[in-house]
Amino acid sequence: MARYHRLFLAALVVVSLTGCFRRIKYENPITRETAQPDKVLFDKAIEDLEKGRYQVARLTLQTLINTYDTSEYLARAKLALADSWFREGGSHGLAQAEAEYKDFILFYPNLEEAAEAQAKICMIHYRQMEKPDRDPTHAVRADEECRLLMEQFPNSVHVAEMEQRLREIQEVIAEGEFRVGEFYFKKGSYAASVNRLENLVNHYPLFSKADQALWHVAQAYERLGSRFQDRAIAALQRIVRDYPLSPLADEAKRRLRELEAEIPEPDPVALARMEYDLENKQQPGLWSRFWGAFRKSPDVREAAKSGTPASEPLRPTTPITVPGAAGSAATGATAEVTIAPVQGPSALDTQPDARRNPPQQQQQQR
Repeated sequence: MARYHRLFLAALVVVSLTGCFRRIKYENPITRETAQPDKVLFDKAIEDLEKGRYQVARLTLQTLINTYDTSEYLARAKLALADSWFREGGSHGLAQAEAEYKDFILFYPNLEEAAEAQAKICMIHYRQMEKPDRDPTHAVRADEECRLLMEQFPNSVHVAEMEQRLREIQEVIAEGEFRVGEFYFKKGSYAASVNRLENLVNHYPLFSKADQALWHVAQAYERLGSRFQDRAIAALQRIVRDYPLSPLADEAKRRLRELEAEIPEPDPVALARMEYDLENKQQPGLWSRFWGAFRKSPDVREAAKSGTPASEPLRPTTPITVPGAAGSAATGATAEVTIAPVQGPSALDTQPDARRNPPQQQQQQR
């Protein structure tokens, strides 16, 4: 047993050393051969970058940028400078990389590499995302940066990859919102649960547990009273129509029959999307299940593989039990303040001036 233990440790050391000294090729090299000093500096920096000597590479790149400010390799040098921080990793390195990528996009917005820089900004926050029940800051930032790439660079080759990343990011955000709504449902706060879950499904229809959220919405509406029966029926019908392959679809049909409500036909687009997602679903391996409890990053295997992700961030809504909430939503009320001249006589014109009769004088008169 001790012999096998030593062999395992030796193999682990070999693997670790192999990973430490492995040379990782750079994504944006300049293949043209020339003896120009700026090109020599660039090649030297890329060699250090590939071997993991990030600080040396940055010093060389800074020398190139400061010395040859009109070099044709200036843009590539600034991008490589950001890539060195990105490869180094860590919270400090990734923060520096984001700042450098944003500077690159600001100075070179028309280069093809600008879209790549924006994609890496998205990946900086994507890699730092935490599980749905923890701090959502990086998930929200990743959602924002990925949508920014699709808006600013719609023809980039990175759009397809970032679209899938966006589905995975929104899966994590939606899972966190779902857990809050489910907690309210189990607690008996049905109005708060409906407010969370219905808004969640409306905004993220690709969420893997959208059918469960709608089922909770229907049950919550039924427990809120008969005046919300129409909304409960609408939630059940949406399960049958938009999530036809859901395990809850048959139960929703049964409940609709009990309520003597119409049972809609499945949406063919939704049916095709769910079939595609089931065919391309990733099955967790044995080690994945074991290490899942210890992993900081979220599990995004359940995220949709097709469909258009949400193009706006999730915004809170007003619960249905708040007086005037429905009217405000219907009329599109906002918190904007407007200024307009007073038309006609007001109370200032028709009522006596209170300043002429102070309260002390009124008490003396009494």
